[in-house]
Amino acid sequence: QVQLVESGGGLVQAGDSLRLSCAASGRTFSSYHMGWFRQAPGKEREFLGRINWSLGLTTYRDSVKGRFTISRGNAENTVENTVYLEMNNLKLEDTGLYYCAAGQSSSDRASAYDYWGQGTQVTVSS
Repeated sequence: QVQLVESGGGLVQAGDSLRLSCAASGRTFSSYHMGWFRQAPGKEREFLGRINWSLGLTTYRDSVKGRFTISRGNAENTVENTVYLEMNNLKLEDTGLYYCAAGQSSSDRASAYDYWGQGTQVTVSS
């Protein structure tokens, strides 16, 4: 059974940093792209970035470039593994429910991802 479990969210102040984790299990993800998405209240889910699990190549949306970094904790071809989202200089508009997702295509679209976690809340206060 595939599981993606996010953790690390919380309440922080503007300018703070936070690292989210996504523990992936249930299958081998070496051929997958791992994406991070965010959904703010009343807004659509938006793509933040993704990482190619085997190559470690990353792509980001423009608004988070230079502030957010995606990495994988283990490059080996194992069943259980973790992907991270390091967020620096957090802004009020970064508030939202953060999801990780796994898909086999390199895409910014949520519909392209096959597996999703339950999300972890990040709230940035002034």
